[in-house]
Amino acid sequence: MRHVDRGYVVVLCVLAVVTAAVVLAQAEVLASVLAGGWSAWWLVAVVSVRGLVVWGGRVVTQRFAARMKASLRKRVLRRSCGSGGSGGSGGFSGQQAGSVATLVVKGLDAVEPYFAGYLPQLVVATVVPVAVVVRLSFADLASAVVVLVTLPLVPVFAALVGMHTRDRTRAQWAGLAVVGGHFLDVVRGLGTLKVFGRAAAQAETVRAMAGAHAAATMRTLRVAFLSALVLELVATLSVALVAVPVGLRLLHGGVTLQVALLVLLLAPEAYLPLRAAGAQFHASAEGLAVLEAAGPQSSAPQASASASASASASASASASASASEDLGPQGSASHGSPPRGSLDLTLPQGTDNSAPSGAACGQLTACGRLTGQLAGQLTATSAVTGVRTPDLRTADIVVDRVVVRYPGRAALGGMSLRIAPGERVALVGPSGVGKSTLLAVVMGFVTPASGRVLVGGVDLRDVDRESWWRQLAWVPQRPTLFPGTVGENIALGSSGDVRAAADAMGLAHLIDAEHPLSSGERQRVALARALVRDDARMLLLDEPTSRLDTGTEDAVLRATRRLASGRTALIVAHRQVMLGEVDRVVAFG
Repeated sequence: MRHVDRGYVVVLCVLAVVTAAVVLAQAEVLASVLAGGWSAWWLVAVVSVRGLVVWGGRVVTQRFAARMKASLRKRVLRRSCGSGGSGGSGGFSGQQAGSVATLVVKGLDAVEPYFAGYLPQLVVATVVPVAVVVRLSFADLASAVVVLVTLPLVPVFAALVGMHTRDRTRAQWAGLAVVGGHFLDVVRGLGTLKVFGRAAAQAETVRAMAGAHAAATMRTLRVAFLSALVLELVATLSVALVAVPVGLRLLHGGVTLQVALLVLLLAPEAYLPLRAAGAQFHASAEGLAVLEAAGPQSSAPQASASASASASASASASASASASEDLGPQGSASHGSPPRGSLDLTLPQGTDNSAPSGAACGQLTACGRLTGQLAGQLTATSAVTGVRTPDLRTADIVVDRVVVRYPGRAALGGMSLRIAPGERVALVGPSGVGKSTLLAVVMGFVTPASGRVLVGGVDLRDVDRESWWRQLAWVPQRPTLFPGTVGENIALGSSGDVRAAADAMGLAHLIDAEHPLSSGERQRVALARALVRDDARMLLLDEPTSRLDTGTEDAVLRATRRLASGRTALIVAHRQVMLGEVDRVVAFG
């Protein structure tokens, strides 16, 4: 439980105590109703209260589980980017990158049953049986003794089977990580494999590894189902040991009907939480293995992680596209080693000489995907220089004769620009003249070959990058959505009002949807990500209305107008309609 904060445990304890009280009340009322003592309306009221308690508990646990999943994913990415990027251009090996990708994309989804299912049920299983035994001791001491003696059998058998299941689950998870790493290696080396005629052999290897993992999964499920049978058998026999003597004593007048009914109703309630906890344990076994795998990643110090670049920018830059190897030349403009706090964007051999398009810059996401070679050799180093980060509410931005070069050509040639606080500026011009490159320079993703960017008179290279990105909200040209609901994609670890942001962007009816979205809907998700960042001081938009029909364009324009209100904004625009939303237009080329 080292991943769980104390506040959540206190909430679970309160819910467990309320659940125990409702269980006892329901048994008392039902026994009285069946014995002819109370009105059935009391039973309706108690059952309704129990239903509300169950519903409220599920809402609380599901929300906490979602928040913990996002937090763990952010911390794993932050730590992974730090270790992956430290090696320069080498980054992760295929196995490491594949393991991290498996952990982040699929693995951390498995922790939800642990936080939302097993952990709450474990607390209930601690409180409810104790309350039931105490009540039984006042109603019928003999039955209470039987329950007290047989109760430990359930957790004992559950623990014995659970240890075996845990070992199998760990092996299953390790096998999945190996499959993911090997598959990534094969994909990366597919060209070489084709040249040497080994692609088919590697395909068979991947197929065999996947088959072995499937077999391991089925073996784990078989053990889990057998353990459920054991728990059910133990609980059923234990209830029978209570029910049979009570029935005989009732026939001989040794106990009243109401007491007998109360004992028969409460006895199963004593075992039910333990049985449910055992079932939840097996459902969350993979999540426990994932937490162990994530532990070294998430518990390490975070100060050195350059995924601070990525994780911060996922929340602060609201970027949504994952980095990919088709980024093209988003290389460092400068030669030699980049200064501290910059992104090393040195181009690998064989990269073409074209400048990055807005879409390509849009792939420079900071949603925790800038990891070694997976991010096209991008590595980030958090700048911790002690220089105070200027507040964009009062600081201006000065682009002073900035030159950015790519192999064979200059993407920006001596660009100068001043943006006043709260000013909205549009960048217009033909494709490839450097508009998206200027956005990357202002965000600190690209280091100029010469010139500088001043923020409130402070050189951007001396500003702490994480604090800088925290003030920015970035909407790329082609936002990428990750597995999950629209609401989860909007949040990306942010604590802002996701539902209000979705409603403002006309996405309220899709907030729980997971189905594919249209281009306009995806663009509005990206804008909602920026809107939920209510602490951002500057908005950077890269072609927010590109590839949209007229109706969707109008909706995006309204969202952009709301988003830019009261903020400094730098907007790359190709359509005339966007120019009416800005204070000044800067023409390129």
